[in-house]
Amino acid sequence: MENKFAISALRALAQGTRLDVFRLLVRHEPDGMAAGDVARQLDVPQNTMSAHLGILARAGLVRSERRSRSIIYRADLDGLRALTLFLVKDCCAGNAELCAPLVAELAPCC
Repeated sequence: MENKFAISALRALAQGTRLDVFRLLVRHEPDGMAAGDVARQLDVPQNTMSAHLGILARAGLVRSERRSRSIIYRADLDGLRALTLFLVKDCCAGNAELCAPLVAELAPCC
C-alpha cells in the first residue's frame, strides 16, 4: 500500500458517520447490509448515506453488489487488512516482543 491510499482510507474514516458505517458493516460481515438499512440503523438520510458509502468505497474500505433491487454494502476486509498492515508493518523496529501485546489484542477478534 502506498501512502496516498492509506491517507485516503484514514481520511474516509476520520468522519464520525463514516466511521460508524464502516464499523456497522464490519459487524455484519459476511452478509453485508442494504444501503437503506444502514441509513435507517444510523438515522442518516439516504442521500447523505449514499455520499458516505461512496467515499468509503473510493477509499477501498467498502464494496457493493447488486442483489435484485437492492445494493448490498460490505466492509472490504482486504482493504482493512492492507491498511492495518501498512500502519504496523515497521512496528517496534523489528522487535517482535514489543508488538506481542498488539498482536494478542487482535487475535481473539479475528
